[in-house]
Amino acid sequence: MKQVEVAVIGTGWCGGIRAETLANSALVDKLHICEIRPERLAEVQALTNPATATLDYQDIITNPDISVVYISTTPESTHYPIARDCLKAGKHVLLEKPIAMEFWEADELIQLSNDNNVKFTIGYSQRFNTKMAYAKKKIADGTLGRVVNVMVSRHLSRTLGKKIASRVRLSPAAMESTHDLDFVFWLLEPAKPVRVYSQGSYGYMKDVNGSYDTMWTTVTMDNGMLVVVGGGWNLPPSYPNFCATWIEITGTEGALFLDDTHRDKWLNTVADGTSYPMSTMPGEQVDHVFAGQMGPETLHFLESVLMDRPVMVAPEHARMVMQTYRAADLSAEIGAPVDLPLSNHAIAQLADLMEASRKAAE
Repeated sequence: MKQVEVAVIGTGWCGGIRAETLANSALVDKLHICEIRPERLAEVQALTNPATATLDYQDIITNPDISVVYISTTPESTHYPIARDCLKAGKHVLLEKPIAMEFWEADELIQLSNDNNVKFTIGYSQRFNTKMAYAKKKIADGTLGRVVNVMVSRHLSRTLGKKIASRVRLSPAAMESTHDLDFVFWLLEPAKPVRVYSQGSYGYMKDVNGSYDTMWTTVTMDNGMLVVVGGGWNLPPSYPNFCATWIEITGTEGALFLDDTHRDKWLNTVADGTSYPMSTMPGEQVDHVFAGQMGPETLHFLESVLMDRPVMVAPEHARMVMQTYRAADLSAEIGAPVDLPLSNHAIAQLADLMEASRKAAE
């Protein structure tokens, strides 16, 4: 059996999941981990028994035996420089979303992966949700006829939303709806987005990072299909689900409704009251199985490298998603639709918005 040495850079929530998954895989010869927090590094080291554990990601870069790297670092501004260094070193890379903070950064990463002939993908784990895979199948086999409309409503608890929003000044469209834009565009391939109109509503999160509590985005595809995506992160802390999603797909010959609100597993105890386990987007290990998407996604990328198969999420697709949620941010700000691909004027407006956001944070 062919095996490789792999590394995980950033072993927080998502990186920890990936490290544990890889530690248990027969495809991994040696696991290496990197984390800037010594206490967390020690914790994951105890869980995964890696060959090496380091506080400096350059130790991963300079190790010629490591061929596959998973980058799960925060804040998101660290994605570009670490991914750049890994790709320059000729390593295959899975990078958590977003692909980058700036378009030129995304373009450079894509170019580096092509120049060095290495695989590069973005962690959009919802494609490994069996419900999304079923939707893809029913669209592809013609069961629904020609798709007319897709609607997705995804909302996080305030507790999780605050944790995410506190580390980066990005909108719910960029941090949460990005997952839905990715898998909806995947469902509707080869259609591409051509116009975006979005509105946002302020509430609790404005004082946290200046963000909307919720954003609703309408995307027109080049074949006339309509996509509506709602994303928010302000559900009350007492709400038992980390993440609740509802999806409606309508076509000329049928409709498909997907309930991904995680209300199907109900635990009630005297000590803690009602909870809904296994309700996170990444998922979690449950004894011998992984309940969720991130475990299978982690192994899929490794198999893509070993078997030289196409990655599930092409980086060019991730850039298209990035362009769409950035257009949503601009549309919500100016109160008007924004055409895709973004014009130079629109890109300049986005740069002005980011600069204003930076100044407001100072």
